[in-house]
Amino acid sequence: MKLDILAFGAHPDDIELAASGTLLHHSSLGLKIGAVDLTQGELGTRGSATLRLQEADKAAQIIGLSVRENLGLEDGFFEINEINLLKVVEMIRKYRPEVVFANAISDRHPDHGRGATLVSRACFLSGLVKVETNQKPWRPKSVYNYIQDRGMTPNFVIDITPYWAKKMESIMAYSSQFYDPKSKEPSSPISSKEFKDFLEARSREYGRMIGVEFGEGFTVERPIGIDNILNLR
Repeated sequence: MKLDILAFGAHPDDIELAASGTLLHHSSLGLKIGAVDLTQGELGTRGSATLRLQEADKAAQIIGLSVRENLGLEDGFFEINEINLLKVVEMIRKYRPEVVFANAISDRHPDHGRGATLVSRACFLSGLVKVETNQKPWRPKSVYNYIQDRGMTPNFVIDITPYWAKKMESIMAYSSQFYDPKSKEPSSPISSKEFKDFLEARSREYGRMIGVEFGEGFTVERPIGIDNILNLR
């Protein structure tokens, strides 16, 4: 299946937390969207790998993803090596996306920055004829990194105002991870009641930058080319 956008996340829920509004927006435009989670998030304080896979499937339905896969890399310990690079290359060549989303280039969780580098390198290698995977070479036009826990100045912001409620629905599909007053599991940095307030504040901050209510911010690897300056906010 040929996709327009393929989003990668180090853990199930990374994509929902930082880029689901953007995916919802582009899905509404008729683009084909998919996601690949690098790990099953098995080291998470709450829940389990099995449960998080079930939650990821539920979130995928809410967002309207055409496909979602999990590479099963080792949560917390995956490395940027030939084996893992080729696993990502295989996904890129399988779905041939025009654009790839990847984790934040630097963040509180070390898997995020490492995942960003892994995906970026794989996008380049995927275009090399002599990198053999029994698939045709394919290199996406662009790699964009969504912003996660640590605040960064975005290079561009997507207006997600019409999709805010749906974004939050996709996040709360991961019920094991977020605030539940009845839960008896250990607390974590994202399970507090205040975490949802943080998510809203961050989206409002990025929205304010472009004069809308809610936004999602991205950083870029290289300058973005445009053909009409009047299309910029």
